[in-house]
This record gives sequence, structure tokens and C-alpha cells, in this order.
Amino acid sequence: MEDFIKPNFQAPSQSQDKGDFRVNGQITTSQVRLILANGDNFGIISTREAIKKAADQGLDLIEIAPGPIPVCKILEAGKYRYELQKRRSEAKKKQKVIEIKEIKLTPNIGDNDYMVKMRAAKRFLEEGNKVKFNLRFRGREMSYIDLGAAVLNRAKTDLTELAKVEQEPKLDGRQMTLVVAPIK
Repeated sequence: MEDFIKPNFQAPSQSQDKGDFRVNGQITTSQVRLILANGDNFGIISTREAIKKAADQGLDLIEIAPGPIPVCKILEAGKYRYELQKRRSEAKKKQKVIEIKEIKLTPNIGDNDYMVKMRAAKRFLEEGNKVKFNLRFRGREMSYIDLGAAVLNRAKTDLTELAKVEQEPKLDGRQMTLVVAPIK
């Protein structure tokens, strides 16, 4: 078997630590579905024959899709690793992390304080983040739950053009919460 494995063979531990793909002798199954360098499907052949075909072309046999009969392609391992890394970084760039910003309110909040909180909520929504309104009841305020619901309903109506309600106002112990998400 050693006579047709490329000299730049990589040890299994080296590739498996990175979570990459298996190359040449690291492929342990007896048969593979072989894809040639030009993209043609060669069919199912033994792993030894596939490694020999790759070595004859001066390339590597790379496991692209694992399974009972893995799909392997004849490629240059370094080039494939570079393309895979490039695809991962592109996907990472396009990914947007949505944060949940929290705004704390009270049932007897003043109008000016309320407006300051609404400006912050609008800014968060324009940045593409979700906003969670927490309205906390302290002491005797628990007997005025309807005032708290009115404050959250007011916030909901004030933000209708910027946000959609993801979670309606809900009482949980001494807290009432409302979650809104940006419309996009």
C-alpha cells in the first residue's frame, strides 16, 4: 500500500484535530464513490484503487462527504483546504448576530422617562436588534398590574411602524415582559 501513497501524506491526528477532511490513507472504508478531478462521477471503487488513481495524477484523494460509502474526490489537498477556509470566512462575514437589548420600565413611569426609553428602543430596532421590555412591579405595585399592561401596550403601539411583536406582554412573577423584533 505504501508504494502508491503520496510522499506528503498527513497523519490522521493532524487533520482530525482541525475538524477538516480525510486525505489518502486516512480514509478507512473499503470502498468509496470516486469523483474525478474534472468533476465526472467515476463510480464506486475500492479505496486502494482510488488512492492509486490520485497518486498517478500527482493529486490527493479527499473525502468530501462521509457516510457508509464516502464520496471522495481527486484534488490537491492544500488547494481544497484553502477553498474550504475561504468559504467559511465568507459565510462568517455575511452572518449578522442579533442581540436582545433590554429596557427596564416601571408601571408609574413619567412621560419624559418613557420618551427617553422609546428613543433608545427605536435606535436598537434600527440597528437590527430585538428589544425586550421588562416592567418590574415592586411592593404594592402588584395590585396595579393593569397599569403595567397599559405601559407595555403603549410601547407596542408606539413601535408598530418599526417592529413586530414577538412575545405579547406576559406576567411572570413580579415582572411583565414584551419582546419586539425589527421588521425586515
